[in-house]
Order: sequence, then structure tokens, then C-alpha cells
Amino acid sequence: MRIIDTPAVRVHHPADLMGSVLSLVGIAVVVVLSAYAHGTTRGIAEDVRGVADIVRNLVIFPIAVLEWIVTVAAPIAVLAELFWRRLIRQAAEAVLGAIVALLSARLAIWLIETWAITALQNEFSVWANGSWAVTIPPLLAAVAGMLTASGTRSRRRSAGWSWNFLWIVLGVAMITGLITLPGALLTVLIGRASGLALRYAFGVQSERAYGRALVEGIRRAGFAPTRLIRVRDVGADGNDTGELVTDLAAIAITRAGDNRVYAMTTADGERLDVVALDGDRQVVGFLTRLWRSMRLRGIEGRAVVSLRQAAERAALLSYAAWSAGVCTPRLLGMAEAEDSMLLIQQHARGAVPVRDLPPEALSDDVLDAVWEQLAIAHSAGLTHRAITSDVVLVNMRPNACPPDAPARTHHEPGAPVVLLTGWENGDVASSELARRIDVATLLTVLALKVGPERAVASAVRTIPDDLATIGPLLQPIAFPRATRDEARENRHMMGELREALLARLPKAVVEPERIVRFGARTILMIVLGIAAAFAVITSLNLEQVLDAVRQASPVWALVAFVLGLVTFVGSALAMVAFAPIKLSVWRTTLVQAAAAYLSLAAPAAVGPAALNMRMLTRRGVSNALSVASVGLVQLAQFVTTMLMLVGLSIATGTDQLGKSLPPRTILLAIAVIAVAAAALMLVPSARHWASERVVPIWQTTWPRLVQLIGQPRRFVVAIGGSLLMSLGYVGAFWASLAAFGQADRLSLVDIAIVYLLGNAVGAMVPVPGGLGTVETALSLALAGAGIPIAIATPTVLVFRAVTFWARIPIGWVAMRRLQRTGEL
Repeated sequence: MRIIDTPAVRVHHPADLMGSVLSLVGIAVVVVLSAYAHGTTRGIAEDVRGVADIVRNLVIFPIAVLEWIVTVAAPIAVLAELFWRRLIRQAAEAVLGAIVALLSARLAIWLIETWAITALQNEFSVWANGSWAVTIPPLLAAVAGMLTASGTRSRRRSAGWSWNFLWIVLGVAMITGLITLPGALLTVLIGRASGLALRYAFGVQSERAYGRALVEGIRRAGFAPTRLIRVRDVGADGNDTGELVTDLAAIAITRAGDNRVYAMTTADGERLDVVALDGDRQVVGFLTRLWRSMRLRGIEGRAVVSLRQAAERAALLSYAAWSAGVCTPRLLGMAEAEDSMLLIQQHARGAVPVRDLPPEALSDDVLDAVWEQLAIAHSAGLTHRAITSDVVLVNMRPNACPPDAPARTHHEPGAPVVLLTGWENGDVASSELARRIDVATLLTVLALKVGPERAVASAVRTIPDDLATIGPLLQPIAFPRATRDEARENRHMMGELREALLARLPKAVVEPERIVRFGARTILMIVLGIAAAFAVITSLNLEQVLDAVRQASPVWALVAFVLGLVTFVGSALAMVAFAPIKLSVWRTTLVQAAAAYLSLAAPAAVGPAALNMRMLTRRGVSNALSVASVGLVQLAQFVTTMLMLVGLSIATGTDQLGKSLPPRTILLAIAVIAVAAAALMLVPSARHWASERVVPIWQTTWPRLVQLIGQPRRFVVAIGGSLLMSLGYVGAFWASLAAFGQADRLSLVDIAIVYLLGNAVGAMVPVPGGLGTVETALSLALAGAGIPIAIATPTVLVFRAVTFWARIPIGWVAMRRLQRTGEL
């Protein structure tokens, strides 16, 4: 048996870094709760101390004996075990962890005594020796740091029972009044943060499967290896030359999956690939998937954290793709070895990844075969979700696909064979959006290799029906990292690809779709909104607010809820009028109701627009015409709102308008934004960027608007529906004021102006449903109109409760019904 490998002696485990950060976050939470929710922590501590007599009767050993066990016996036992196992370096790191934790605990005591507010000092202080003293036991923190740095409980038996004794000592000390609850929590958290930070900084002993453990694992899977060579080390030995040196298919697996890959030769001479998934890499994969699922729309997070779960998912997707008929290496077996899971699969002998092929090697037949493999997967409900130039392999040898694969593809004799590998990040029973992202990603990969024209031409030949909807997804953020980096290196590629797509499909929509939930601008807006809301809340007289809520009329709140439902009908009428086909008013109203449920995850007006487009495309309307119709609905709502605002302003007169306007700060901010936007239009690049986004929308919307102007009846229905929607919201706002007895303080015209302006300002921030920003803007607008802020705030909260939160269950029911009937 021959093994060529480079074992990693120590690894920096990402879980240690994450644990250290979470411990620091826990310290911050404990400090904040101690300072601002001291009543809660004090109550918990008093409840615990209420059973002090019972605990004293149960504790056989004196507290001093328990302290000696934890501070003396436990460290000696842990160090002895480490020395017995010849882990001298880890023993030294455990001692260093104890020292760092001890110094950190003393630093925390000094900071609290010197700089903390009185309320915080009181929460960490106990009565000792005739005075109050901040108590965070440095020795116990040092023990926690040592136990953390020494290793996990499952690997160190002495550390396991030492942790148990540490928790017992802290619990008894808290019950007997020797330490407070925040002090006990801070003691453990300081030790954990110190120990985990040291473990990540210095690394831990690798627990991956190497050498004999690796071979034993492969044998448990039913194989008899005679040679194992780490793929990245192929050719390191002077005797290992030839095929393995240029084995680009195995090298592509290492680049695509960031896993260890071995070239294995069995006793009967068969060449296989062994992919080793290591436990210390799973945290990184989980955090990456979680972040992308949070930031991108339509990408679901997966609860795959453990090593076994990741291996089982990879096996499921690999076997599902092979069973569906995709030409891909078949998974032959899997086994567990140490902190690794081993996947043994067929080797794609002679295959070369697209990344390493010259462009001239990718003939039209090869490009068509690539699309054919993806179409087979999609027809079985599978999506890849990680298409790069390393997972698409081309084999020029005939009959290169495994002979036992149930492939549906029929190759001409001597034709090249395309393999699609790397399915571990894929999905079964996937969504339509996931399939669209797959097509957009593969189109980009091929365009980067052979150019946009040839890539689009090959897609039109093989999957013409899937191309009309991928234009909005041609943006690097939707691609996996490797493809995203390649696309960003060639900045002009995406624009050329959209132009090539339009040249083949003139009616296709190529304007980028918003799939990013938040970016730097959104985060900044949310922070500013939270700061504004905090400023308003902290300036309130809570007693006055509570009195206003107690006196509120539930009847008027119910009226506001009913008027809010009327807006569904108004929005539906506008959609029916502007739609190029005949729509049912009832079903269209259900779609508008379903948008209320979608508003939890989408900014204002984005949810209804998306569902309306979906409704039209499901009925055979082209994407371009759907965009034009939905754009007209939004345009009509905007124009109607502005006309109402101007008309009501003229009706009120100058003096009344000035009283109804929002605070001067908001108007000044709007003026600054308008001036900045006008200044940007003087810059040619900014003007070109704006024209690229506005002109295509106007070109698709203007012909439809001209057509509707020639149909006065439909035009009147559209304007009437938009007015009904605006009046429904204004009426609900008036009823909310009436619930608090404030409706007679403002005229209906003034209420309409306050609502329209406040809602428009709040909706400018792109947060889901305008949460926080709309409430703040409406509250400030009412305050500017003369309503006391202590009454304006609960009025707005009631209004938002009946026109936003109370409609979400209705939207969920409507969404479920429309999905069951196939309307969406």
C-alpha cells in the first residue's frame, strides 16, 4: 500500500473563531441587560436564591472543597491527561488560555469599577467584608479558559467532568450570594472567549483522516486500495509520472469543492476518486450558505451543519443526478473516518474541464451537449446551483460516459461527451428561480469561454423556451464565487451578453432583477431609520401614550381595517384595466391580497409588481408586455397620488399646507437629495447609467400607454382604481385618528396631505414593507401638523397594525389558494 499525502498537523478551526465571536457577543448582551434590564436579572437571581435552603441541605461537601476541586484538582487532572497523551504544546496553550482569561477577568473588574454606570456596578457587586465589591472570580474564569483551550468535552474526559464541577460551583456561589447572575455568566463567557481565541490563533491538532485512518475508512466502504495520491501532490514523487500528472478532471474537483481529493488505484487496477469532506470545513460552508440565503432572494438556506449531514446531502444529489440520466461520475460508496467523511466515486478518465480547454475545442456540438445535460437535470427537478468552468467536463473519447449510467442522451459515434459534476450544492424539487439562475450561470460560463454570440446561439438551439426569463438574472451576484470572479474580471462581458440575448430574442427582458435583499445602502438606511425611531421613542412620555391607548376606540380601528381592505379592490381594478388580456376582478383582488403577505420580505410596491407580472406571464403574456402593463399600474398610482397631493394642497390654501407639511428637516433632506441627483446628471457616466435603466423601461411602457389612451373606458377604470386605493388608505388613516379622538383637529384634506407626504417619505427607504421608516415619517408628519407626539405615535401604530400586520394572514391564505389553483 502506497500513500503520497501531506497531512495537516494543525488546523485553524472556523468554529473556534465563531465561538469566540459569539462569546464576545454574549458578554455584550449580559452587560446591556445588566445596565438596562437590571430588574429582570435581579428577579431571576432572587428566584434562584429562594431555594437556597434546599440546596444547602443537598450540598454534602463544603463550598471550600468544591472550590478546591475546581481551581486545583481540575487543572491538574486536565494537564496530566494532556501530558499523558504527549500533547505538550496543547498543555502549554491551556496554561496560556488560563492566564489570558485571568487577566481579562481582572480587566473587566477594573473597567466596571472605573467607567461603568452605577446601575451596571450594582449588578456585578456583592456584599463582602463590610462593603460592596464587583465580583467576577478571576480564578474561575482562568479555569474556564484552560478547559476551553484544552479541547472539547468529547475528546478530553477530564475536561468533561471539570466543566460539570465549574457549573456547580458557580450555581452554589450565586445561590449563597457570593456572586451575581451577570457575574457568573461573565466569568464563563470571558473564559470561553479567551480559550477559543487562542485555539483559533494557534490552531488545533488535526483530527482529519490521514494515512492508516484514511485507508481503513476506504476499506470499510468495500474497496481495497493499493495506491492513494493526494491530487494536488500528483507528480511530487519522481516515480509517479504519466497520466496522473495531467489528470485535469481530478484537479477540477479540488478547485470546485475545496475538499481533499485522492487518486485511488484498487487491487484490480480500477482508477477511482476519493473525496474527503472534513468536519472543520463545515462551519465555513454553513455560514456561506446562510449569508447568501439571507442576502439573495429565492436562495433558500439549508440546515446542514454537521459533517454527516453534508456528506449525506452530497450523496443524495450525486445519486439523484446519475439516476436522472445526467452524465456524471457515479457515487460508489461512502464511509466515516476520524473527523472526515469519504465519498468514493467513478473517475472521469480523459475528461478535461472547460476551464482548461482552448476556445476552439468547444465546437457547436460540444456546446449543445452541455445544455442538453443541464436540461436533463432540470427536467428531473434538479438544480446545480454551483456551475463553474470546473464542473463542466468534456471528454473527446467516444462512449466516455460511464457504461452503466442510465443516460437519456444519445451520442453520435465518435462525438465528444460532456459530464456535469459537483452536485453537492444542488437541490432536488427545486424552484423555477433556481433553474433560471442555473441557466444564467451556465450561459455566463460559456460566454466567458467562447464569446456571448456563440453561447447564446447554442442556448437558443437547445433550450429556447428557458432563455426569455433569464435576462434579469445576468448579474454576478447570483453566480457562485468562481464564476462571479471571472465575470467581474471581464466587466464588459455582461453587457455584451445581454445585447446578444436581445439580438436573438428581441422581446426578452434583460434589465437586472433585484435579487439582493440588502446592500451597503440598505443597511445605512435601516440604521438611520432605527436611529430616527429611537430618537422619537426616547422623547415620548410613555404614561401619556398608555393613557391614549386605553382611551382608543376599537370600533374606529375596525373601520380603519375595513377601509384598508378596500385598497385591494382599487389595486385590482387598475391591474384589470391595464392588463392586455381579460382578467377576473376577484382573482386579481386575491393576487393583491397575496402581495400583503409578500410585503414581509419585499420593499413597498415591489411585492405587488412581482406577483402581477407572475399572474400575467402564467396566462401567456410575454415578459415585455407584462413589464409594460405592471409599469403602467405603478405609474398610474404615482401620478394619481401626485395629482391628489397637488389638488388637495390647492384646496387647503397656503397657510393650511404649511401646517400640514412634515418637519423642516425632512423637507430639507428631500431638497438635498434632489439637488444631488440633479448634479449627478451633469456627469456623463452617471447620465449614461441612468439612461441605460430608464430608457428601456420607457420604450416598453410608452406604446402600451398610447394604446390605452385610445380606450377611454379602460383608462377611466384604471384611474378610478388608483384613486380608490389612495382614498382607502387615507380613510383608514382618518379612522385611526378618530379612534384616538383626534380626527376633528385636522380637516380631511389636511389628513390626506399628511398621509401622502409621510408615506411617500417613509417608503423611500428600501426596507421590507417600509418597516420603521413609514411609522417614523408618519409620526413626525402628524406632530408637524399639530398632533402631540404622544398621541401621534400610537395613532400611527394602530394604522400600521390594521393596514399592514393584520392583512398578512389574509395574504397568506390568498397566496396558498392561488398556488393550489395554479394561478401563481
